[in-house]
Amino acid sequence: MPAQQFAGKECVCQFRRGICDQSCVEGMLETNFYIACLRLTGRRCLVVGGGDIGLEKVEGLLACDAEVVVIAPRATNSEIERLAAEGSIVWERRAFIESDLDRTFIAIAATDDTDVNIAVFDAAERRAMLVNIVDVPSLCNFILPAIVRTGPLAIAISTAGASPALAKRIKRQIAADYGEPYARLAGLLNEARGWAKATLTTYQDRKEFFESIVNGSPDPIELLRNQDEDAVRALIQSAQRNHQAPTPA
Repeated sequence: MPAQQFAGKECVCQFRRGICDQSCVEGMLETNFYIACLRLTGRRCLVVGGGDIGLEKVEGLLACDAEVVVIAPRATNSEIERLAAEGSIVWERRAFIESDLDRTFIAIAATDDTDVNIAVFDAAERRAMLVNIVDVPSLCNFILPAIVRTGPLAIAISTAGASPALAKRIKRQIAADYGEPYARLAGLLNEARGWAKATLTTYQDRKEFFESIVNGSPDPIELLRNQDEDAVRALIQSAQRNHQAPTPA
C-alpha cells in the first residue's frame, strides 16, 4: 500500500485515529517478512467481499487449487456469481460471522467496511490463523507479493507494502527475463530428482549434480531458448554419468 494512500483521510484500521496519521504503517519497511510458499490444494480458504478485489483474491486461490468460500451479501462482480453457479467456489450470501473461520486455513477480507475488516482480523488472530485485510497493513499478519508464474516456476516480488506499482513494474521485467525456458528447465530437472535421490547418497552430492547442469556448458537456458531440449537431456545424462558412483572392482 502506498504510504500516502490514506494520509489525511478517514482512518480505516483498528487504531481508529479518526483522520489517518499513517501510524499503522510505521516500521513496515523495517519488517523482515518470512517468505514461504504455501500448499493450498484442498484447503478451505475464505474471502470476505464480493467485489473486483475480492474476485482477484478468489482467482489467485483457485489457481492454487484451494477450496474457496466467499462471504458477501452481494456480489458486485458477476464473475463471482458465475464461479458459484458452476461450482468452482462456495458463495454464502450473507454477512461474515466468526464461525466462518472454522476449519479455514487462510482468511482474506476485501471489503470497504472498516468494522467488518476489523472483525475478520480480530477473529482470525484469536485463532492464530493467516489473515490479510486488503490495503490495510496493520490488519495483516501476511502480505501477498506480486507473482510471476510460468508452469512450475513462481517468482514472488515484495516491496513490504511500500509500492504495489513498483512491484508490478518489477513483475513485468522478471516475466520478460525469466519465462518459458526457465520453467521448462525446472521440469527437466524435476525428472532427474528421482535418479539423484536414489543414486547420490549425500545432500552435497545432489547439490553438485544439479549445479553442474544449471551452470554447465553449454548453457541449458540458451539451449532451451533455441528449442533444443534434446541437448539439455544429453547434458543431464552426461552429468549423471559423471556423478555415478564407481562400480566396485
